Amino acid sequence: MSNASDWLNKYIVPPLTALSENTWLSAIRAGMVSVVPLTIIGGLFIIVSFLPVSGWDKIVHPYLGLLQVPVAATFGLLSVFVCFAIGYDLGKQLKQEAIVSASIATVIFLMIQLRLGGKPDDIAFSMSHLGSKGLFTAIVIALVCVRAQKFFTDHNIVVKLPENVPPIVYESFLSLIPLCFLVLVFWVIRFVLGVDIDHLVQIAFKPLVFALNTLPGILTYAFLVTMLWSVGINGDNAMDALVAPIFLQYLAANVEAVSHGHAIPYVTAYGFFTIFVNVGGTGATIALALVMWNSKEPGYRKVSRLSLPTQIFQINEPIFFGFPIVLNPVFMVPYILNALILTASTYLLMQWGVIHKPIVNVPWTTPPIIGHYLVTGGDWRAAVWGVASIAIAMAVYYPFAKAAERQRLKAEAAGQARE
Repeated sequence: MSNASDWLNKYIVPPLTALSENTWLSAIRAGMVSVVPLTIIGGLFIIVSFLPVSGWDKIVHPYLGLLQVPVAATFGLLSVFVCFAIGYDLGKQLKQEAIVSASIATVIFLMIQLRLGGKPDDIAFSMSHLGSKGLFTAIVIALVCVRAQKFFTDHNIVVKLPENVPPIVYESFLSLIPLCFLVLVFWVIRFVLGVDIDHLVQIAFKPLVFALNTLPGILTYAFLVTMLWSVGINGDNAMDALVAPIFLQYLAANVEAVSHGHAIPYVTAYGFFTIFVNVGGTGATIALALVMWNSKEPGYRKVSRLSLPTQIFQINEPIFFGFPIVLNPVFMVPYILNALILTASTYLLMQWGVIHKPIVNVPWTTPPIIGHYLVTGGDWRAAVWGVASIAIAMAVYYPFAKAAERQRLKAEAAGQARE
């Protein structure tokens, strides 16, 4: 195990750590996190609109249009908010005026979403691409625009006013030339040459978007996340910048389907992994705390009891580093195995229609079982599956945990005998 750990620390950990700390990915991650409150608010109105209670649809029908307004204002404009947030964070990291960076990116994104009609004044936004369909375009536009702004600033190709003018005016004029350049370039590409930028971006990301809603794809993701955690890297953070836009796009599509009375298309939407797989923390470690609650080994028993309250809210660092699980072969195996089992079983249950697919984004700190119920829009069967998931995870952890317990007790007994 020592040789394997050395190899991982030498060849695998450094590049993955650098990837997780990358400026561009960090900005994407920050942008996706910033819109989570919007999706939660929109999700609450979805629950009220389509609560799975007999007769509720008749009660709420007269108010359904009003209840859909907040949904349209949140999920319907997701890409706009994401573009602004990523532009802001990246601009701040690149030492630009962040609000100006965000504004430039948003202007360009909105411009390419305009659709021309038959008459000169017949111009309108493509509303579908302001929502989840335009997420990848929003990300690309934000990254390109802020990097272009940085280029102009670094090469001093900017309009500078006298220093005695107000700072906000001074900063806004600094963006004049890069904004003019970007408007001209994207106007030519989109409207003069007629290139559908949204379509090109969607084609580029289509393989990844497709893969993550398949069982092999989501199993691969689950393995990578838990494997990264097992070598001491926050796997969720490292992968989030790559997958969050896809999971959010799935969730928005599910919300749209529910709103129109259509079949829910995506299994692995936002909430699938954070709630159904990360039960009590990544690797379902709340089950390990329950198994070792009355451990004969005092250290394990104490860590389990201290960590359980935090794991109720999906925070498992105390037990993860307290046992530890990181680079510990006895616990790494069930840790990864639980993620794979819960991923596969939940995926199949949703695919077969036994439990509802995710339609509501709830905070990742929502306790298990409650989170299962809420993320599926109030499906009691999902809550029952939450209880079953913990039981399954306990069964997987049990033989490994008891083996570790016996090993430590034996070592402690040997140490006392020597003394």
